[in-house]
Amino acid sequence: MKILIRKAHIIDPSSPFHHTVQDILIDNGAIAETGSGLPSKADQVIDVEGLHVSPGWVDVFANFNDPGYEFKETLETGAQAAAAGGFTHVFVIPNTRPAIDSKSQVEYIKRKSAWLPVNIHPIGAITKNAEGKELAEMYDMHASGSIAFSDGVNSIQSSGLLLKALQYVRAFNGVIIQIPDDTTVGTYGLMNEGLVSTRLGLPGKPAMSEELMVARDLKLARYSESRIHFTGVSSAKSLEYVQRSKQGGIEVTASVTPFHLYFTDEDLVEYDTNLKVLPPLRTAKDRQALREAVQQDTIDCIATHHQPHEWDSKTCEFENARFGMIGLETCFGLMRSIGISADKFVQIAASNPRRIFGLPAATIKPQEKADLTFFLPDETFTLEQRHIRSKSKNTPFMGKQLTGRVIGIINGDKLFLNQ
Repeated sequence: MKILIRKAHIIDPSSPFHHTVQDILIDNGAIAETGSGLPSKADQVIDVEGLHVSPGWVDVFANFNDPGYEFKETLETGAQAAAAGGFTHVFVIPNTRPAIDSKSQVEYIKRKSAWLPVNIHPIGAITKNAEGKELAEMYDMHASGSIAFSDGVNSIQSSGLLLKALQYVRAFNGVIIQIPDDTTVGTYGLMNEGLVSTRLGLPGKPAMSEELMVARDLKLARYSESRIHFTGVSSAKSLEYVQRSKQGGIEVTASVTPFHLYFTDEDLVEYDTNLKVLPPLRTAKDRQALREAVQQDTIDCIATHHQPHEWDSKTCEFENARFGMIGLETCFGLMRSIGISADKFVQIAASNPRRIFGLPAATIKPQEKADLTFFLPDETFTLEQRHIRSKSKNTPFMGKQLTGRVIGIINGDKLFLNQ
């Protein structure tokens, strides 16, 4: 199939056409030609005023709940949500039933998702059943296609166990992904500990629970000379530790969620259960530090922490609600709405994740595979139910106006366009 993209503003620092306007002809899943005024002999023409094109975006932390929790999300609905949000690659966490803790589970994800419009990359569990007790067979999972290793929403609490995992993955230059959270601190916390939690009468979880884990894990990474990636970083002090460690030569990278860049704990005053997330929303000072860290490259990637939940898990008392919100469809709109430039977003959503996790480079020039995202960076829209392709609808942005609309993706010979 031939697809012609008309007058595309290209954002791709690795492309010779960066910051130029080109027609792009896709033929059988590859970029056949670029130029101005290309002949329109194509099966489909994409001609949208102001259209921007970049290498396909990558989400490094999402939960598609398959197998075991398909009532929340499936690989199919998760892929639809990712494509609607502009992502051509998604890393799925191992918190399924059974967990992605063996070669057969990795192969199940790879095989079942092969025909979908989005490349789904399983993150293998560090420990068996992601329970933090005994190491899983990470080498076998790596050989079967696991992109990285993490216990997902379960932070590794044992220093000795994490050290062994860091040493283990050195054999194949693997990456450990960790949500930094010392669960013995603020164990029953429902939101950030501070003035707001006191005022609302909710048990708090202090930022120290994150900072202790970041400090510990950085020392373990330095000792093991291995690679660690922190996701969901939410504290200003954590960012200081990460920045100093980068300067000191430790192989550490970090990602932030869009909602930690957008909200603060003050937004919980109406007890919106969709804002009950982990790590919890922090203070305005922390949020400002996170935004600055994105601009200063202390933060390397964006991670949606897409966490679908069925209606019953969110429409209940705040203390009984599950942690997490969906985030794939709204990620770009949130980032543009807070002033992140399209160039910076492409850096943290397309270029950096590929470099850190060893995905094939994607660039916009002839003879390269078509791995592209189309978007309008300055168009505003109001999020409606029809925009949500996820099986679950737990988002605080329904009815809110956002800036930055995704038009669709091309991933090889697969085309997805938002209606």
